[in-house]
Amino acid sequence: MPNRLAGETSPYLQQHAENPVDWRPWGEEALTLAKREGKPILLSIGYSACHWCHVMAHESFEDAEVAATMNRLFVNIKVDREERPDLDQIYQTAHQMLTSRAGGWPLTMFLTPEGTPFFGGTYFPKAPRYGLPGFPGLCQQVADAWRDRRADIEQQNGELLKALSAGATTRPLSGELTATPLKLAVERAAQSYDADFGGFGGAPKFPHPADLELLLRRHAATGEARCGEMALHTLRCMAEGGLYDQLGGGFCRYSVDERWAIPHFEKMLYDNGPLLRLYADAWRVSGDELFKRVAEETAGWVMREMQSPEGGYFSSLDADSEHEEGKFYVWSREEVSRCTTAEEYAVAAAHYGLDRAANFEGAHWHLVVARPLPGVAAALGRPLAECEALLASAREKLFAAREERIRPGRDEKILVSWNALMIEGMAHAGRVLGRDDWLDSARRALAFIRREMWKDGRLLATSKDGRAHLNAYLDDYACLLKAVLELLQAEFDAGWLVFAEALGDALLAHFEDAAGGFWFTSHDHEALIHRVKTGHDNATPSGNGVAAFALQRLGHVAGETRFLEAADRTLRLYYPDMERQPGGFATLLAALDEAIVPPAVVVLRGPQDQLTEWKRKISERYWPWTLTLGVPAQADELPPALNKPLKDGVNAWVCSGVKCLEPIDDFSCLERVCKSPELI
Repeated sequence: MPNRLAGETSPYLQQHAENPVDWRPWGEEALTLAKREGKPILLSIGYSACHWCHVMAHESFEDAEVAATMNRLFVNIKVDREERPDLDQIYQTAHQMLTSRAGGWPLTMFLTPEGTPFFGGTYFPKAPRYGLPGFPGLCQQVADAWRDRRADIEQQNGELLKALSAGATTRPLSGELTATPLKLAVERAAQSYDADFGGFGGAPKFPHPADLELLLRRHAATGEARCGEMALHTLRCMAEGGLYDQLGGGFCRYSVDERWAIPHFEKMLYDNGPLLRLYADAWRVSGDELFKRVAEETAGWVMREMQSPEGGYFSSLDADSEHEEGKFYVWSREEVSRCTTAEEYAVAAAHYGLDRAANFEGAHWHLVVARPLPGVAAALGRPLAECEALLASAREKLFAAREERIRPGRDEKILVSWNALMIEGMAHAGRVLGRDDWLDSARRALAFIRREMWKDGRLLATSKDGRAHLNAYLDDYACLLKAVLELLQAEFDAGWLVFAEALGDALLAHFEDAAGGFWFTSHDHEALIHRVKTGHDNATPSGNGVAAFALQRLGHVAGETRFLEAADRTLRLYYPDMERQPGGFATLLAALDEAIVPPAVVVLRGPQDQLTEWKRKISERYWPWTLTLGVPAQADELPPALNKPLKDGVNAWVCSGVKCLEPIDDFSCLERVCKSPELI
């Protein structure tokens, strides 16, 4: 019989609905049961694309004897960290405090009936190995400790709750915001930069798109060559490695090695949205066709595999297929040879490293660019153009053959924050590369969210199978606001601007802390053991950083000081932390950059055909501090900041903060101004 997870919207929870474990979703019913029976809670947090979550499920949660032990000793609660990031943040932090080790998934925490954790870990095997205890024995030991050492647990709980609530120890900045943290961030990045393989630090390596975007911004603003080199070299190495799907497009979550060769194979929506934006910008900065191709292939993968018929974007693709990690993606030499002609194989094998030792488990290869195509052409004595054609036909055949394999699972829930990251990526890349189909994809996703997940002036966090629910979080509102502002640059819509202001007002009304910054959960959210407020980027950009950045831009566009003041309070709260240790604050640092030198807001008015041409030329140029709105002649009910008079031809009104120029009717003049914001 299915357990109590069968009616949940999360595919991850549904994966465990047939377990013999008496799983319950997080909620009042489960918590009340624990209190009534005096049992501790076994809390297991994971997500559907997680390889080690699957391993622990197969080993322990599907085993009747292990399940019997769990059911006898605990109230068992299963949580999807993607639907409940509030719970995940709290218990990951608690895990680090209790164990002095980094967390991860699956997260296994043992809680009091009131929800306070007293012991935990991540993956535990069924039988002792890897230096870890066997899970059934561990469960019994924890239950014994709960029975025999209650006083010690209660004392530890008090100390843990005190540590969680300590919060920030710094006072908000009262003086002037300066660029000191931005300069220090570049220095720290240079110290950990891997000049050989790109990225920062050693294995495992994560993409960190917010850090790379900040470096590109600094390169454009200061002309500092090393900032551009660090960003562009990293992006090239990622694109030529196994982190990137060489046949189907899109990036995996992280690389287990320092060369970007072998990833954990799950593909997450939240990585690919920011990376799509970043590769479009890298193409603008460098003109390198590799970056353009990666953007095109990634956007193609998103529309082909990750967009629902209703418009929203799905969450992720699993790492595993047929219970094996990476099986869908890797190849034997024989498989590649069978799918291609001898000429195609010669080029593909040399290019992707099949003529070298296998790089994956057994005699298998995960495709990486082992040798650039010009080198392959020279070694084979063939013209480069001929090798390009042979490689293209080989890739087409390999992709078609791979499509016949058993596919990894797809998590088809739709999350507002992750959708917003992809909407922004699609809108930005579509604007930069002139792709109306990408813009249409972004518009469809936004329409889905407004139709299904925006109710009575509030967002719902998750949707699947026609059911939207759960209070939305800070990241949902902030990322969606930033995405709408990006779409407005591609296509002005007065209704979108009204929606953007509603999102901004919701942030202020439901999330802002009077002391500065924004709580992760709304003021009317379920009471938990701790309320999170952080400025650090994690796998996704910081909600406080995105809120500060987007509210500043909204304030300048709408001419509303309440948004600017809230952003200023946020930056002042986190400025001492950024000045002391800027690592991990890239999103807030981008907002700081625009607080010091306000973005140039360019309002274009004029005939539609000429307006389109001006917007196209602006999109081709990398001016990250510029926000351009092409307001059609027929637009009405505009805020004063955008309500510019119509004149002959196109006119551009350029403002930065409270400084504005006379209207500009010559594009070359506008280009000089936008290249150098200090001219405003």
